[in-house]
Amino acid sequence: MFELFVSVFAALFSVVNPFGAVPIFLAMTPHYTEAERRSTAYQTSIYFCLILIAFFFAGSYILSFFGITLNAIRIAGGIIILNSGFALLAGRFKQNRAITKKVQEEALQKEDISFSPLAMPLLSGPGSISLLISLYAENEGWAERFLIAGVIVLTAALVYLTLRSAPYLYQLMGESGLNALSRIMGFLVMAIGIQYIIVSLMDLGRQLLGMG
Repeated sequence: MFELFVSVFAALFSVVNPFGAVPIFLAMTPHYTEAERRSTAYQTSIYFCLILIAFFFAGSYILSFFGITLNAIRIAGGIIILNSGFALLAGRFKQNRAITKKVQEEALQKEDISFSPLAMPLLSGPGSISLLISLYAENEGWAERFLIAGVIVLTAALVYLTLRSAPYLYQLMGESGLNALSRIMGFLVMAIGIQYIIVSLMDLGRQLLGMG
């Protein structure tokens, strides 16, 4: 169980990459007071948690409703995660998370940015959602599933702490330091995406050999 906890946490935290959201969060909240930033960070983490928990537990229903196999969702998710990792390596975190200049300008005019664009699509996007749907299908025991749900809650807490500490992190590491950290995470994210694709192809190969 501990190995499952560590592997799921490492994968989810890397794919979400809250450190990459720090400069964007600060750019969207330039006139916020410390209390307003803290409140926005808290609401963002709550929305983030609810979105991922909902998609995680609805995973099997989504797969069965659309007639999607586990290998199909693994390959599709692997490609999305691989693309996300490549974007991190290339320094294109914002573009990959659909945070365009127009979205940033709209965010500056909005009273509440915690749900959109912060919780979704910045932090909970296709990569994390497809990862969790795959994990739900792979782990059929409820003990394992509730452990994964606990990892989602823990990640949400770390999202809150990261956003709440955004000004200090930015001061401490600077944009170059945060970008360097994002690139390291990009490498890990790419490895996760490739692993999902390889596992799925190997499983498909075994199925074809078994049919033969």
